[in-house]
Amino acid sequence: MELFSNIARVVLETVLTVFCAELIAGIVHWFQDAYVREDTPLIGRLLGRPNVIHHHYPRHMTRNSWWQSSYDLVIFAACLIMTFGFGGILTWQVWLFAILSANANQMHKWTHRTRKENGPVISWLQDIRILQTPKHHLIHHKDPKNTHYCTMTNCLNPVLDSIHFWAALEWVLARTTGLRRQPDTSLRAAGPAPDWLKELVPPHTTQETMPASHTALTGPAS
Repeated sequence: MELFSNIARVVLETVLTVFCAELIAGIVHWFQDAYVREDTPLIGRLLGRPNVIHHHYPRHMTRNSWWQSSYDLVIFAACLIMTFGFGGILTWQVWLFAILSANANQMHKWTHRTRKENGPVISWLQDIRILQTPKHHLIHHKDPKNTHYCTMTNCLNPVLDSIHFWAALEWVLARTTGLRRQPDTSLRAAGPAPDWLKELVPPHTTQETMPASHTALTGPAS
């Protein structure tokens, strides 16, 4: 009985740690989408510009190596591990949270790659819903692009969207700080895209090389 209890506790703590990492990554994703643009002071070029590119050309991020996609998150994870290590509370849950957080952009990238690009292991993990599926993430790239900010699993988005979590956060920020959601030029009828986007040649954008779920949404997200 004690063995079963210990296994159940580890499983529960693992699931909660995964969801915690996914929620934090989702909040960062939401904040960038809602408020950060290429002309945002200090962080615009680092965070805003890649995000604008991604909304116009979702597959553009698949050109990046793991390090190009993850270096900033790796720095964050390293700082987190050192902080908890110095505090003497570097548990396996902290390690798991740090590893997941460091790879949040990579998991996001997997939802934009083809099965061939992902390989059999990642594709299988998506098939059994351990990792988020491309079809699920596609909803985030449908206008008005204000839902489905979490990109690790298929579990959190339906819950957060059903309680209007993101809209509530935006309402709180607007009421307390005056911060308003910025226009997204990738939306239909949202105005012209930035001129500098014309310099980009989006790779792999034909239907032949796009994941099937990124060319059309033919049913409910799975």
